[in-house]
Amino acid sequence: MESFVDYVKIYCRAGKGGDGLVSWRREKYVDKGGPAGGDGGKGGSIYVVGDKQLNTLLHLKYTKFVKAPTGERGGKMCKAGKSGEDVFLKVPLGTVIKDADTGEIIGEILQDKQKILIAKGGRGGRGNWHFKNSVRQAPNFAEKGKPGEERTVIMELKLLADVGLVGFPNAGKSTLISVLSAAKPKIGNYPFTTITPNLGTVFISEYETFVIADIPGIIKNAHKGKGLGLRFLRHIERNAVLLFVIPADSDDIANEYQTLLNELKQYNPELLNKPRMLALSKSDLLDEELKQEVEKELQQTLKDNIEYIFISSFTKENINTLKRKLYNLVREQKQNELS
Repeated sequence: MESFVDYVKIYCRAGKGGDGLVSWRREKYVDKGGPAGGDGGKGGSIYVVGDKQLNTLLHLKYTKFVKAPTGERGGKMCKAGKSGEDVFLKVPLGTVIKDADTGEIIGEILQDKQKILIAKGGRGGRGNWHFKNSVRQAPNFAEKGKPGEERTVIMELKLLADVGLVGFPNAGKSTLISVLSAAKPKIGNYPFTTITPNLGTVFISEYETFVIADIPGIIKNAHKGKGLGLRFLRHIERNAVLLFVIPADSDDIANEYQTLLNELKQYNPELLNKPRMLALSKSDLLDEELKQEVEKELQQTLKDNIEYIFISSFTKENINTLKRKLYNLVREQKQNELS
């Protein structure tokens, strides 16, 4: 059974408002009481609400239709009907809500208990006492309740992480995140070992931490939906910093890097504006002489001035240095966003 779901589509119908009531005062010693029909209750609305305990939309996977209760009819003696209860759909932080028909973004859930209205309940109808005046002393009618809003919404989860790992399948990303953090992703020597994003918290000191996300491997033409494709590229949009991970023993590191960069550009050109680093994983497979050759080749072939670092999850080579560099990039990026 799939345990990670980051896309759902749900038809929502808010509750109809209750009808107003036609009623008359019936009291002892009052022969002809005036109008006393109460107002109908408001229909229930539908909200999306953030829940920091959730990290997937799995609980909504099979929810195709959500309907809020109708407001009650108005009562006698001008008593208002009870409003329909509101419905709250809990979602993880990082969920984007869109109108399925127009593509309009309704809102984004970024904080715990944050609420976004997606379908407003209908107003209750007014009872007949509202319509009495000097000319019309006995109005024999009341308003009907208004229908609630209807809309189909799409919810997309984009993971909230400071650093996103970008690389081809089997580049060593899962092993790296397990070494950098306390995350325990599935690790294996075959493509697409990671089929769900993994989040881990990296601790440098008590007050210096950041969250890192292991995004499932990208392949060429992922932006067209190849491989795991568009399903996981959306998660990279939330990351403040991108860490490209390419094995140090790759036949053409510069070409792999450009291919990864191009996939991000084709999906969303703004991703290229994020700070990025290149980690050359599995560097324990190279001796010092080979490392110098690789470094010389990179200086000649890399088309931008991206900073790169040789690392090994097996020997822990430069792991602490990488942590510090990533933390500094994240801190700098957040400061830039605030200024």
